[in-house]
Amino acid sequence: MKEFTHRIATYEDIPTIEVLMELSINQLLGPLLSAEQLEASFDSMGLDDQLIKDGTYFMIFCDEVFVGCGGWSNRETLFGGNHTPNRDDNFLDPLKDSARIRAMYTHPDWARQGIGSLVMHLGENAAKKLGFKKCELMATQSGKLLYETQGYEPIEDILYKTETGKTVPMIRMEKII
Repeated sequence: MKEFTHRIATYEDIPTIEVLMELSINQLLGPLLSAEQLEASFDSMGLDDQLIKDGTYFMIFCDEVFVGCGGWSNRETLFGGNHTPNRDDNFLDPLKDSARIRAMYTHPDWARQGIGSLVMHLGENAAKKLGFKKCELMATQSGKLLYETQGYEPIEDILYKTETGKTVPMIRMEKII
């Protein structure tokens, strides 16, 4: 089994993160979607720099190689990047709301080696420390199986629609932590 390390992402990491995100979306999610759905995915996914500002976005490494990233949030926004129209930076209430697991991406060469599980574990533990009892996420078609194996249960099927009318299916999922 490979040994992974992690650190909190900084603004200087953004270009590197964006390259990995594009590779991940195109190569891991792309084969599961139509061309229009893949285009819609780029609208509904991407880097939310609020996670970097909050210090809740992790970069995962094997030795010195950047292999994945993802994070968590105690803010309302459930999914999407800086460009996605559903943003809400208001804070959640740990007594009644679910923390968010956000923006998980793995380099295609490192898929299914435990990176996503590590990111979820890091985020869930950090959320617990702030008093959250549940975590929620928006799953893509490529991530659903991972989330189910980690104890997340589907609570709502979503058909995300872009401003140009293209759509992509997603699944809202939740876990008691």
